[in-house]
Amino acid sequence: MGVSPAVRRFGLPLLRLAAGVTVLWFLLRQVGAAPFREGLRAITWPAVAGAVTLTALTTVCSAWRWRVAARALGVGIGLPRAVGAYYRSLFLNSVLVGGVLGDVHRGVTHGRRAGDVARGLRAVAWERLCGQVIQAVLTAGVLLTLPSPVRPALPYVLAGVAGVAGCAALVVRGAAHRRQSRLVRTARAVSDDLRCGLLARGVWPQLTLASVLVFAGHTATFVIAARAAGCTAPLGELVALLMVVQTAVVIPLGVGGWGPREGVAAWAFAAAGLGAATGVTVTTLYAVLMLAAVAPGAGLLLGDAVRRRRGGAIRARGDDAIWRETEWLVR
Repeated sequence: MGVSPAVRRFGLPLLRLAAGVTVLWFLLRQVGAAPFREGLRAITWPAVAGAVTLTALTTVCSAWRWRVAARALGVGIGLPRAVGAYYRSLFLNSVLVGGVLGDVHRGVTHGRRAGDVARGLRAVAWERLCGQVIQAVLTAGVLLTLPSPVRPALPYVLAGVAGVAGCAALVVRGAAHRRQSRLVRTARAVSDDLRCGLLARGVWPQLTLASVLVFAGHTATFVIAARAAGCTAPLGELVALLMVVQTAVVIPLGVGGWGPREGVAAWAFAAAGLGAATGVTVTTLYAVLMLAAVAPGAGLLLGDAVRRRRGGAIRARGDDAIWRETEWLVR
């Protein structure tokens, strides 16, 4: 018995949403609703202003990183348009299940404008992957030098990640030498993107610098949320904890990171002796601040919808005028 198209389309998003809701339900059972309420009460205008300003800077850096990657793959985009598209994707990622649909929208829209949707999607995928790789490297470096709950297990985690990455590289390299297939085409596209574009001398330093700036901006926003929520931990210890929490944000579960982020924060802050409730309060405030910071994306999407509606009305009026002018021909 086959699986219906509706199940294939909505099954995985529903599972992701259910997983995020399950984590939140478990946290409510463990710490109650008070930490979530405290996170909402801790909102202040200075914290909102700081988050909006830092997010604007990180969005420009992210758009610059995307522009560099897209240009390296032959589907260049201007920085102003890239910034607007990035704001749209950030807002969609914050309100839709999985946290990646905004990036898909960004890649498809730009790919259509550039005349190559596949290359547009690859540019977005490489841009996001580059940011996550740099984040992982920086996080590992900080956690190896500063005290944190995961420091004892970190060498084993890094060894496991290195092993998986090595196996993936061998699979890609082996597939590139086989006969034509979907896997082979994918492997060759990955190899060509890296060798001829992303690893070029003038490309990868820009990608690295932009990723470092983005990560620093996100960490600073987390620190603002922690201080506004009343967390008085030393800055070094706090940064290490927040870097652990940021690794949970990329997990594609729930909506806008809700669930995994709060679960990891509760564990990390409790392991550091700061209390699980404090971790939940900090991440709740952070989530609200980030939603306010990416609100310009909602305005841009609304403007797109209005322009499409007006464009449709103009085309309809134009069609009516053409019909009136040519109606005598068919009388």
